[in-house]
Amino acid sequence: GLLPEGGNVVDFLEVILTDFARLQSETESSEAAEQDEYDKYMFDSKKDRALKDNEKGHKAAKKQDKESELASTEQELKLTQEQLDKAMAYYEKLKPTCVDSGITYEERV
Repeated sequence: GLLPEGGNVVDFLEVILTDFARLQSETESSEAAEQDEYDKYMFDSKKDRALKDNEKGHKAAKKQDKESELASTEQELKLTQEQLDKAMAYYEKLKPTCVDSGITYEERV
């Protein structure tokens, strides 16, 4: 039955022991390789996360700077438009006295 041909119980136990030792060695080797792969993956993931967090911080600061610049530019545009409107109103007020109304210079002076 279970015993190798012509073997005894001790021989059978030795075969079981060598099979178990081989299986244990293969399992430990496989687990070590998988642990190394996991450790590398976690290191790469943490590094990638840190880089992305850093990039996010830079982009947030850049966005804030651009929004501030936009608000400043819009305020400057508003002030410039008000000055232009005042200048145009003053021009319209002065226009009738400056435009040729058919009177010559000699007649005006």
